[in-house]
Amino acid sequence: MPFRLLVPLGLLCLLLPLHHGAPGPEGTAPDPAHYSFSLTLIDALDTLLILGNVSEFQRVVEVLQDNLDFDIDVNASVFETNIRVVGGLLSAHLLSKKAGVEVEAGWPCSGPLLRMAEEAARKLLPAFQTPTGMPYGTVNLLHGVNPGETPVTCTAGIGTFIVEFATLSSLTGDSVFEEKARVALMRLWESRSDIGLVGNHIDVLTGKWVAQDAGIGAGVDSYFEYLVKGAILLQDKKLMTMFLEYNKAIRNYTRFDDWYLWVQMYKGTVSMPVFQSLEAYWPGLQSLIGDIDNAMKTFLNYYTVWKQFGGLPEFYNIPQGYTVDKREGYPLRPELIESAMYLYRATGDPTLLELGRDAVESIEKISKVECGFATIKDLRDHKLDNRMESFFLAETVKYLYLLFDPTNFIHNNGSTFDAVITPYGECILGAGGYIFNTEAHPIDPAALHCCRRLKEEQWEVEDLMREFYSLKRSRSRVQKTISSGPWEPPAGPGTFSSPENHSRAREKKPAKQRIPLLSCPSQPFTSKLALLGQVFLDSS
Repeated sequence: MPFRLLVPLGLLCLLLPLHHGAPGPEGTAPDPAHYSFSLTLIDALDTLLILGNVSEFQRVVEVLQDNLDFDIDVNASVFETNIRVVGGLLSAHLLSKKAGVEVEAGWPCSGPLLRMAEEAARKLLPAFQTPTGMPYGTVNLLHGVNPGETPVTCTAGIGTFIVEFATLSSLTGDSVFEEKARVALMRLWESRSDIGLVGNHIDVLTGKWVAQDAGIGAGVDSYFEYLVKGAILLQDKKLMTMFLEYNKAIRNYTRFDDWYLWVQMYKGTVSMPVFQSLEAYWPGLQSLIGDIDNAMKTFLNYYTVWKQFGGLPEFYNIPQGYTVDKREGYPLRPELIESAMYLYRATGDPTLLELGRDAVESIEKISKVECGFATIKDLRDHKLDNRMESFFLAETVKYLYLLFDPTNFIHNNGSTFDAVITPYGECILGAGGYIFNTEAHPIDPAALHCCRRLKEEQWEVEDLMREFYSLKRSRSRVQKTISSGPWEPPAGPGTFSSPENHSRAREKKPAKQRIPLLSCPSQPFTSKLALLGQVFLDSS
């Protein structure tokens, strides 16, 4: 099996330009405004450690500390900046000690990479200042939201913050990030149709749907993913309940012969019978909720498309069994490989390793060039484009490596761990159960319990200690704490509540469901890239 693709990654990532642009909307060139983000270095940083290149990880951390600056007059995607920059910095911060970086006193509750992540996230907060609490899609890092900014944002661009923002709130003690993410999630939940579906693009000022196509792919995808991951990360049953309700509607209205089509969100009628390559994350997400049989059936459908072309075209017409005009490319996306990795961890089915082998061989044979791995412009004739997306290093290579590396620390089952002393006591890190954000940046869920700065968390610690010493009064108080959920989803769609009312409600019921002290969940997680492509708004 050829593994030459995986060997030179540490060198490859640093051969790329320091100011590498993030992609714009689907089918367009990168936005030049992203060039000052040192994006590739941030996006590929944790990949270096997972592949074992500790020295390059350490060097990149030094480069970022010396050069990264967010006080720049550029317009940046709120979504992309969160998943790539905030997520990448948070992951690197939590992995820095494992990489041999000398951490400062108080880590993981402090550190230069954490401060960078917080600074980047604060630059995004002005986007959330809307009547609905749903964020604008773009923000100027120096001046905030531009006066003429469009209020139309895709669903994924609203519902893909809870993993990064909740982690940031837990590590810094500032609850504003998690609160903003929860309000945005809540508003999308309230905006679903009577048949339980959400559309593709919504006006964040009015809450009215602009694009009413419902599906699991581009423009929607990571919203569903973050309901599941947010539920696991925060031990929040309400978020999982919301996803399971969506899952019922998705099965009822969009699934046909283990394919998932696009339908009208209010009527359930088919609007576009296509498979998008971004949808290939879905089998991995199904595996997280234990739906392995359906996950494998859908995965095998997608794998047939891969074998037909040597990759997944952006759009595939299911009835015709061929590519869609102007959507024939494959920019080395990770979604199918990601699903293969998680399903292999769940089943051990060798078919999933065959997909990994095919992916390595296809990428090596078709896209390898002198300075990296090029986007495949057209899968029909294997013509290449002169670009390589940063998600190839952040996700595709990482998932391929993890598929074939069962002993990687990412797959830790809790048999080993590190005990860390923080200003708030001892905590356990590195025991496994890593939660990948949608850009494949792993977050250690145990870290959220290391920095207990919030008042209610301090009270919870006291209560748990009293329970340990069998004080009856404290036991009842702990039980009351555990039984209180973060917030209740409304019984039906279409009932809006203001962000201010939502915040006040959270103040009345501050206690949150949490796992016991020093308990580290160990279960697989999945992730995928979601682009802010205007899939249903263009003429094609």
